[in-house]
Amino acid sequence: MKQLVSILDGNTFVVSDPRGDVEPSYDFPTGLFSFDTRFLSTWVLTLDGERLNALSIDDAHSYLTRYFVVPGKPTHYLDAKVSVIRSRSIGGGMGEELTVLNHSGREMRFSLRMEMGSDFADLFEIKHQRPKKGRTTATAGENELRLTYRRDGFHREAVITSTASAHVDQAGMTWSISIGPHAEWGTRLHVATIIYGARGEDIRATTPLGGNRTPDAIRAEQQDLLDRAPKLGCDCEPLAGAYRQSLNDLAALRYESITLGVRLLAAGLPWFMTLFGRDSILTSLQVLPFLPGLVPPTLQILAGLQGHRLDDFRDEEPGKILHELRYGETAGFEEQPHSPYYGSADTTPLFVILLDEYERWTGDATLVKKLEFAARAALHWIDTYGDLLGTGYVWYRTRNPETGLENQCWKDSWDSISYADGRLPAFPRATCEIQGYAYDAKLRGARLARTVWNDPGYAERLEREAAALKERFNHDFWMPEKESYALALDPEGRHVDALASNMGHLLWSGIVEEPRAARIAERLLSPELFSGWGVRTLATGQGRYNPIGYHVGTVWPFDNAFIAWGLTRYGFREEAARICDAMLSASRFFDGRLPEAFAGYERGLTDYPVQYPTACSPQAWSAGTPLLLLRVMLGLEPQGEHLIIDPAVPEGMGRVELLDISGRWGWVDALGRSRTPHDDSRGH
Repeated sequence: MKQLVSILDGNTFVVSDPRGDVEPSYDFPTGLFSFDTRFLSTWVLTLDGERLNALSIDDAHSYLTRYFVVPGKPTHYLDAKVSVIRSRSIGGGMGEELTVLNHSGREMRFSLRMEMGSDFADLFEIKHQRPKKGRTTATAGENELRLTYRRDGFHREAVITSTASAHVDQAGMTWSISIGPHAEWGTRLHVATIIYGARGEDIRATTPLGGNRTPDAIRAEQQDLLDRAPKLGCDCEPLAGAYRQSLNDLAALRYESITLGVRLLAAGLPWFMTLFGRDSILTSLQVLPFLPGLVPPTLQILAGLQGHRLDDFRDEEPGKILHELRYGETAGFEEQPHSPYYGSADTTPLFVILLDEYERWTGDATLVKKLEFAARAALHWIDTYGDLLGTGYVWYRTRNPETGLENQCWKDSWDSISYADGRLPAFPRATCEIQGYAYDAKLRGARLARTVWNDPGYAERLEREAAALKERFNHDFWMPEKESYALALDPEGRHVDALASNMGHLLWSGIVEEPRAARIAERLLSPELFSGWGVRTLATGQGRYNPIGYHVGTVWPFDNAFIAWGLTRYGFREEAARICDAMLSASRFFDGRLPEAFAGYERGLTDYPVQYPTACSPQAWSAGTPLLLLRVMLGLEPQGEHLIIDPAVPEGMGRVELLDISGRWGWVDALGRSRTPHDDSRGH
């Protein structure tokens, strides 16, 4: 049985133990959360003063879970005279129906109690184990408990109500109940989470969805998204299961922006249930052929929050795309810089890449024209603020050494960028994949300038700059003695020579010179990097390699999906198919839901991929991974008004076909056959 159980609706979520209980924790974010605040830290059910034990969990829906629990020790379960069903749902707040069933032939009396409490912890306070600075009060009313937190203008409340008459005290509710033979008793609890604004009202009340939603409304919205996705037909159950689970998770991770009132993708449960620039962009690239409607809100909010000033605390610069946006107490009081924070060097070129890829798939020139200023500002940032040393590369170094991020590439943990012997380079650093993104952004910006913005002169300039960058990069980053690209350059221009997965991203950016591509493909699929379950973040034999280290040896599904995409760009379809097969094989052991990361142990050591202990799940770019893998396997690439199909299907995959009912591109299959929405015959 699962150790922790979660349900979610966007960035409102609950994490509990298998009994449905929540106990105060600063080791892991258990409880009821919304917009980065924990509204419940205690939610413990007892029957006659005794904790209950889990029999089973029904968690088939992301927003609804049923816990079947009984009192007593495990040896007494077979003769239990009473059981309890806890039916919990999420939607802005939390609802829970308690049903107590008397299985005996006589009337029984019970004292049922729910311990209730909240520490109103900010996620960063949990992560860094910081004490609260405000004041919490509990007010008992008639069938109601109001938990209130105040710190100056910061005001949050959890209001808990019961439909059945209860004795309410400051620590919870108690029901004295009598149940007839083979009868049942029930009550419904509701927890309203209130985020007060300056006007003394819940700031979510003015958004289109109004903050609180019923399970039926959530189900209808999620089903609408699923109905818009292409229909997959295949003989491979892992692929079918992963595709189905991914669509469900993407639907569940959508949340409503307080500022713009649009639906955005939260990055991952539990730590990253908010907008992340990099995660949102890469997930959008993954889902674009399948659910293009998810992309415009992401582009628009990133453009709307684009940096416009120099702010050392937030690492903000004109033209820079944000890294992370938080809504909690620590961001509000500037104890953390995430309001928003701009500490990533790759989101800015990735923004331009996504804008171009979106237009290539949808033909939506209107949005591209609307975001022209933002795209030009992003491209300008690459050559100005991004080039800290004036060498023609994008470098990073935080200007906020207290709370800023040291590493500002996708591997943003402190020890992720190292020399082969394990030493850490000084700052600033220029990681290889960011230069690939910059190259790709310039070429894509040139295409948009020529075809949409009607500025051929700007297009020619960007193309010249891209060509110069590619030539310079292939000279400065190539390590002849290792026949691979450096992970990064240090401030002196020396190679940071660890063998890592970053070079796989160079392939999908197109910056790799053709004669070298085969060697890169060979290195990526070598035993040092490829575990059998996927490409590791750092190769075995490197000084900091650790198969359960966050960015220094684990396997990240999203990373592998983009590597596979890059391999197909250079014609290495067999190698791409190996990665696709490995990822889909791994997905079977996670019930179709690929986690943020899993351990990098050699496949021969275990019969299953070993879990990474604190991996986010679901996570947006892991949910997007099966979609990008499917694109890779079918070889889908837009070209003008046509769709190019060049499959890279693993051996033994069998039938794989995709039907786009929206009419965008019709029907395709793994044999390279296609049918447009206006064509009744299937052919090449």
